[in-house]
Amino acid sequence: MTDTNIEIIQGDITKQEVDAIVNAANNHLWMGAGTAGAIVRAGGREIEDEAIRQGPIGVGEAVVTGPGNLACQHVIHAAAMGQDLHTSADKIRSSTDNALKRAEELGVASIAFPALGTGVGGFDYEHAAQIMLEVCLSHSGGNRSLRTVRFVLFDQRAFEAFERVAQSVLSAAESHK
Repeated sequence: MTDTNIEIIQGDITKQEVDAIVNAANNHLWMGAGTAGAIVRAGGREIEDEAIRQGPIGVGEAVVTGPGNLACQHVIHAAAMGQDLHTSADKIRSSTDNALKRAEELGVASIAFPALGTGVGGFDYEHAAQIMLEVCLSHSGGNRSLRTVRFVLFDQRAFEAFERVAQSVLSAAESHK
C-alpha cells in the first residue's frame, strides 16, 4: 500500500463510496446483527445468500461477494469470530490481514472497514484499533493497488477510540521512516 491514505470517520459503512467494504462476519457467514445486518438491509439478501454458499470458512479467513444494491463493487466478509460469537486479538489480526489480501487480489484502490470484533464479539475498541491499524501498516510498501483504507465507525465511542489510537500508531510509523 504505497502512499496509503488511512482515514477514520464516523458514519454508515453501507453508504461509503469505496471499491470494497468489509463485513464483520462469523465463519458461517450468516448476516444477522450489527454491520452484517446493516449491509443486508442496505444491499439486499443476495449478499448473504452468496456469502453462505462459500461457507463455512475458517475463523480469520475472508471471502468476497458482489455488492447487491450497495455503491461499492465488492463486499469482503472477514470472519473475525466463529459461531460462538467470541473473538480474540489473533482472530481480528488474521481477518483484517485476509480482508486486505482479498482486496489486493481484486485490485481495489479503496476499502472501508468496520471495527472488527467489537460489536457482537465484544472486543475492546482501542485494542481492535491497534491491531487493525498495525495490520494495515504491515501491508504498506511495494506495488499495491490499495490507496485508501477507511475505518468507518458507527458508534461515537468506537470513532473516538480509533482516532486516538490512529494518532499514536501513525505517528510512530512516521518516526520509523
